[in-house]
Amino acid sequence: MSGPVVDPQPGGARALRLHRELNKIWATGPGWQRLAAVNHSVIGMRMFITSFAFFLIAGLLGMLTRVQLATPHSLFLDPETYNQVFSVHGSMMLFLFAIPMVESFAVYLTPKILGTRDFAFPRLTAYGYWCYLFGASIVTVSLVLGVAPNGGWFMYTPLSSNAFTPGVNADVWLLGITFVEISALSLAMEIVVSVLKMRAPGMSLDRMPIFGWYILVTAMMMIVAFPPLILASILLELERAFGLPFFDPTRGGDSLLWQHLFWLFGHPDVYIIFLPMAGVLSTMIPVFANRQLVGYRAIVVAIVALAFLSFGIWVHHMFTVGIPHLALAFFSAGSAIVAVPTAVQVFAWLATLSHGRPRWDVPMLYVFGFFFVFAMGGLTGVMLAMVPFDWQAHDTYFVVAHMHYVVAGALAFPMVAALYYWLPLLTGRAAVQRLSVPAFWLIFIGFNMTFFMMHLTGLLGMPRRVYTYRGDEGWNWLNLLSSVGSFVMTIGFGLLIIDLVVQLRHGRRARRDPWRAQTFEWAMPMPPAPYAFASIPHVGPQTEGVPKAELAVSLARGEGYLGSTRNGWQEALGVHITSGKPEQLIVLPNPTYLPLVTALFTGGAVLGFLFKAYWVSLALALVTFGLFVFAGRRAGLPRDYGPLPVGLGVSVPPHTEAASSPSWLALICALVANGTLFTSLVFGTFYLWLSGGDWQKMPPPEPSRLLAFGVIACLVVAAVAARGALRVVVASGKTSGWMAIAAVALMAAAGMIVDLIAGVTPHPRAHALGATASVLLGYVGFHAAAGLLFLMSNFQRVRSGYISRLRCTDLRLTRLWIDYTLVTGVIALALVLALPSLVTVLGARP
Repeated sequence: MSGPVVDPQPGGARALRLHRELNKIWATGPGWQRLAAVNHSVIGMRMFITSFAFFLIAGLLGMLTRVQLATPHSLFLDPETYNQVFSVHGSMMLFLFAIPMVESFAVYLTPKILGTRDFAFPRLTAYGYWCYLFGASIVTVSLVLGVAPNGGWFMYTPLSSNAFTPGVNADVWLLGITFVEISALSLAMEIVVSVLKMRAPGMSLDRMPIFGWYILVTAMMMIVAFPPLILASILLELERAFGLPFFDPTRGGDSLLWQHLFWLFGHPDVYIIFLPMAGVLSTMIPVFANRQLVGYRAIVVAIVALAFLSFGIWVHHMFTVGIPHLALAFFSAGSAIVAVPTAVQVFAWLATLSHGRPRWDVPMLYVFGFFFVFAMGGLTGVMLAMVPFDWQAHDTYFVVAHMHYVVAGALAFPMVAALYYWLPLLTGRAAVQRLSVPAFWLIFIGFNMTFFMMHLTGLLGMPRRVYTYRGDEGWNWLNLLSSVGSFVMTIGFGLLIIDLVVQLRHGRRARRDPWRAQTFEWAMPMPPAPYAFASIPHVGPQTEGVPKAELAVSLARGEGYLGSTRNGWQEALGVHITSGKPEQLIVLPNPTYLPLVTALFTGGAVLGFLFKAYWVSLALALVTFGLFVFAGRRAGLPRDYGPLPVGLGVSVPPHTEAASSPSWLALICALVANGTLFTSLVFGTFYLWLSGGDWQKMPPPEPSRLLAFGVIACLVVAAVAARGALRVVVASGKTSGWMAIAAVALMAAAGMIVDLIAGVTPHPRAHALGATASVLLGYVGFHAAAGLLFLMSNFQRVRSGYISRLRCTDLRLTRLWIDYTLVTGVIALALVLALPSLVTVLGARP
């Protein structure tokens, strides 16, 4: 007697059907459609491969410098070529490898570790990658063409000014690196928003994996640290292109302003590179020690303390430029104190290892290498924090050795450890031990042979940035050993690459969760699917302690949040920032070529400026802004939906109807970065007022108070109109009138700003006093013009039905931007109006 056929594995069939539906929605198409990819896994892998390629190029350039310095009186490189090679080596290692590499780890791993499907703004992630690729390509191609930067990776003025670098070499650095910084800053904002708003439900901040804390703090540091360097690059390019003398002491500028702005970025950047790798160590060490991380809360406090302290000791790099003794004592003490939060993390790792049962697999070899190298770098860092020693060792190879130990070593060894740790996730295959272990020892021995000897040559007085030496100083054998060590290290990295290729082709299949870890990236297929998780886990007692291989099966069956598909949407969950309670359904955009096209026009604007085609550059920049407006015309949802079920008995509204949508937090992050740039500009104004030459001898500027107050009045009207538009939308009325008033007010403000700049005295090219006033006014005018772009976007989205009583985030964003423009405009205009009095005060000083 036969009965009905019963599916013996209904859960498996359901999982297969769900996988097919999700893959159809989330997958990137083949061929040229790959250029339209916006998925974080694709972009993260592209960033990793691209940054590793630049690492190889930079390593080759470093070897060229070691060949040149291996023997005295070497003719391998001429002085100009050597200057270009060592400048691009440093710039590439720092800006094109180190920062993008740590961001690639963050882009690829963070959503997976936090148990979500993607970042909040996939198109911004893709745009950031393309900007990075194009900016890095500009710098790299310049080396082939013989016009590469030749003033060092730090581009100190006045060496990088027109008087000493008249060609385009310095412009390549200023424009190319600034282009890359745009990428880094956009990705940093993406990371902050995604970590705070897109964790697995139930994952409160105090339950977030430690990797998430490291990445969050690092991204926040980037938002604050990068704007000073961007401002410095803009000011120096304005000086080189249009003659505005911010750094020219003969016209009221000061060369040391560049160093202040550069190291306001540069010193935090050391920890921006270190902290993500420390997050990698804090993730791996408990796994290989077979116990929980010791001191989770202490490490979180140490991370935050380290971030704050790193911004207060930028003068650590400027001890020899003539700083007052009291300031030297303060910054020296701060430079020593910053070692305390770093030591907290190191002792927590050691305690975890000592209280566990460590297993020595390949990643742990590189962890050991990190401990040795970083301890060496930390000791020399404390030495350089002491002013008397720094005065002796400054600008010698001792500083070069220290920098490579704390930056290169602290990045390279954890990076390779992480590569081996997560390779089973990326490829589904395990490492080939016969190659990976010899590769480690070659890298470890070669690294220390290369850079330890530089401590000794530095102590013997060898200055940095020299292309040759006489040969009777006692440096010959040390330089030769350093050069031999660089070749040994290169052979080790070559063996590492061979190991990776062999693993991809012949490595044994790795089982799911091969390390028996506790983070969510191991609760997914290997390699991961485009959607990462078939359903999103809930963090709570029901998932704590459950092996990730078992949890993966449950999630694949759709037994978590979003375990089904609807409307062809790419869905993710938004949570409360602190508690992790689900708040909104985030509908992500589909693949598009717009990020690539926008980055191409951005690159065109940069190249136009590089080749002095300023009108072409301006036109391409306007097209770029237009593309941003165009991209937003149909973003979000075209109608109201109300609360939607997301699984496990929970219903939440879509993000377009949520009060705390990711875009709101993203604009706050953007304004924090913008405010940091503005604060740096105000700092630069007061610094030049105090240190610039001949300010008191110049005729004080007399800006029109009527025009200045007119600008402020127009900004006030625009802010009031923006609020009126938001009120009308909430009341289901029409916003056209209010938005038109705001647009007219902003256009009037921008027009009056142009008149104020035209009347600035002394002429901006004649003296830094006028140049500073012009830039302050230009800052206000630029933000007023950007407010018009916000309003243009609002107009088209209202007409298309994308703004309603519930979906009014766009108008809230416009209101916030105009409010910021009003506040900074009042400060900037007040400072411009106060310049005559400030100049008078200078004239009254004895």
